[in-house]
This record gives sequence, structure tokens and C-alpha cells, in this order.
Amino acid sequence: MRRLISLVIGAAAAVMLVFGISTADAQDPFATNTPRPNMQPDDFATNTPAVSFTPSNTAPPTLTYTPSFTPTFTLTSTFTPTATATFTLTPTPTPTPNGPYQYPEGVSPLTGLPYPSQEARERRNLIVKVSNYPPIVRPQSGLNRADVVYEYEVEGGVTRFAAIFRSDSPDHVGPVRSGRLMDLNLVPMYQALFAYSGASAPVQSLLLDAPWALQIVSPSVGDNCEEAGFCRFPQDGLPFEHTLYVDTNMIWERATRRGVNTGYRARGFAFADEPDAGGQPVTDTFIDWYGQTDVRWQWDEAAQRFIRFTDGVAHYDAADGEQLWADNIVIIEVPHEERPDLFEEESRSASQQINLWGTGRAIVMRDGVYYAGSWERRCRDYPIDIPTPTPAAGITAPCYSEPGDALRLFYGNNQSIMMRPGRTYVEVVRWMGQVELGTEMANMPGTMTVLAASATVTRTMTPTPAPTSGG
Repeated sequence: MRRLISLVIGAAAAVMLVFGISTADAQDPFATNTPRPNMQPDDFATNTPAVSFTPSNTAPPTLTYTPSFTPTFTLTSTFTPTATATFTLTPTPTPTPNGPYQYPEGVSPLTGLPYPSQEARERRNLIVKVSNYPPIVRPQSGLNRADVVYEYEVEGGVTRFAAIFRSDSPDHVGPVRSGRLMDLNLVPMYQALFAYSGASAPVQSLLLDAPWALQIVSPSVGDNCEEAGFCRFPQDGLPFEHTLYVDTNMIWERATRRGVNTGYRARGFAFADEPDAGGQPVTDTFIDWYGQTDVRWQWDEAAQRFIRFTDGVAHYDAADGEQLWADNIVIIEVPHEERPDLFEEESRSASQQINLWGTGRAIVMRDGVYYAGSWERRCRDYPIDIPTPTPAAGITAPCYSEPGDALRLFYGNNQSIMMRPGRTYVEVVRWMGQVELGTEMANMPGTMTVLAASATVTRTMTPTPAPTSGG
């Protein structure tokens, strides 16, 4: 009998050696690689993040033995995770860029906002030249309904507006004035229709020789009041040349009949609802064109937009009675060249050639802050024809951009400066020394109150339109 027991014990020991079971483990038939309940969390070598552990003074949980080869564990304490991680295999969609080259479907690259109507989406950008001098032309009509407004010097510190319309279609914009060299840049940049009245003979030749000449809608090419909406509204004390206004709806209708009212886009601006980090506060911006014309933009915290003062007084729109305003103010430093060969009969100095190609310094203001960066407008290698007579040595001829390649604004790392979705004024200056940025607003309420009393939402012009072919 002792021999039989010894054989059984020996066989069991052999099995334990084969399967790596120690004699100590044999005393606990339920031994596994699972940690015992009284082990501390730091003893777990896993990739699971550690959880907060509070030691307990209670005795370790006991094991209940059941004479069976199926082990069961009964714990006296229960662990409940404080947070459960969830995972999804659904990728986060990448938002469509809102500029400078791609825009969401149905969004205007002029404003970064959805087109307000199908008509706005389908019609072409329209540039209308609007006078800003002499002061008697103020308040002008329709500027508060433009998507983008360029203000630039025409000669001797006198500025003029190039208002770009697309989202809205005012029926009374003006006074409409002459075309200038700068417009040879703007029209191809925005693939726009061009509405103006009059130009010097050399500039007119350049406009008519341009490859986009069919996009011109103007009394200078025979468009009148009945067919294209260029009508005179005489007013006592107002010189004849400041009485021409235009209905933008009729310009688009005229362009449709000519087959040139195609809704092309213009690339360049980039938009975001939230401003970029790093903006510096600015509530008062003053630009001086050599004492001849000046503009002040102040941040209106209540309305969340910039409002305009010109030559020390509030500047209003006669059509809606509101002070001129914008969501973004862009200031760009651009080389200017005197063009005595393009002398304007109405001026006392030479016309300005504004070399709006290449790159230069820029300031972008939005939401009461500003950013310093650069502007860029790429240009083809070949220039347009130089007018006769040949300009003086050193004069640079303008050039065409790729169609729709408008103004791009960016930081030193080539990342786009994100503008606020909405309306923009682009102020073109010779150098940034003309610009003063501040956080203390000049005291303007007195003049603003006086001008507000005189502003009216109705037209002050006598509604007696007459066909015209000049201006």
C-alpha cells in the first residue's frame, strides 16, 4: 500500500514539474496570474491610465472556496470607474476653407458670408467709381451697401472710392466719377463690370484697349439713363459733374444683354468668425493724405464695427442716413508714381499710377484689434500697352493679374490673416507714415451730432433724371 501511495505522489510531482507548477502553488489549487484582491494598483503593469486610489483599513477581501475546479471570487468592496473612455471610428470632417483660394459652396469671397440670394450669386462683381472730393459731394449714396470699398489717391491728396457690389443691388449710387489708372488693376483682380463716367484721353484709350473692355458699362461708351441707369439728379448749388448717379440693377441687366454678366469669383480674402490670436487693441485710426483729405475710423463697441469720419466730421450715406461703417479696415502700402502724361483736365497735378502688384506692408483691423502683415497681388510678366506719349524714363507700366487673383493678406509665415465675415474698406497709402493707430479715441461726438441732424434717409436730389454722356 505504501508503494502505491508513493507512486501516486511521484506521478503528481512529475506532472507538476512538466507544467511548471510549484509545490507552493499546489497548496492553492486556484492560483492564477490574476493579482490577488489585496494588491495595490501600482502593482498593475498595464497601459491603462492610473486611477485615484484610496487605501482602506479594512481587511483584504476573502476568497470563498467551493470544492470544484471552477474558481469564484467574492469581493467585499467594489471598484467603480470614475470615467469611462469612449471611442469612435467616425473621422472629424475637415471644414472647407473660407479663403483665400477656396470658399464654401454658396459663400461670397468678397464678404465670407453666404450670398443673400440666387441673383447675387449669379451676377458679376460690379465696380462703381464714386467721388469723394470736393466735400460738397458728401454725403454720397450707396456706399453702405457695397461689399468692398477701395479708397485711393487720384492726385494731390484727393481720394476717390471704387465700390464693389455683389451681395446688394442699390438703385442709387454716386455721384459717379471718372476712371483712373488704378482701375486697370482692380477690374481684372475682381473680374468685375466697371461703371464710371469720363476719363482722360490716354486713360480712356487704355480702358478701351483692355481685354475686358466689354465689361465696361459707362456713359463714356454710350450707356445712358434709360438703358443703363446712369441718370442726372440736379441740385441747387451742386456742380453738374457731381450730379450723376446709377442704378446697379440696370447695369447688371445691361451686362446680361451683352452676355458678360457671369458670376465669377475673386480670390484673396480669408475669413473666420473668431479673430486670430495676437491682435493688438486699436480703437482710433487716422490716415492723412498730406492735409488735403483725411479719414478717421473709430471702433464702435456697441455696434461691433468701425465707423468713419472724413475731414474731421462724421461721414454719412445719404441713402440710408447711417454713418459709413465696415467690419474690416485694411491699410496697404503701395508704391505711387507721378504720371504727367496722364494729366487730368479737372485736376491741378499729375495722375497717380498706383503699382498694385507684387507685395508690400499691410495692416488688418477687425473686432477692435489690428494685425501687421503683408499684401500680395501676383501679376503676369507682360505689361499692358503704354499710352502715347511715352511716359518719362523710370515710369513703370501697369500689368494684368490672372483673372480673379485679387488681394491676399498674410503674416510673415505665409499664413492668411483671417478677416471678419462682412464688409471691408481697403485704404491705399503711399507709406505707413500716413497712418496713426491708437487706443484713445479722438473726441468726435460734437461734429457727429451736428451731421446726424442733417443726414436724411431720403434723397436730397431732385428726381429729374436726364440722359447723359459725360461727367
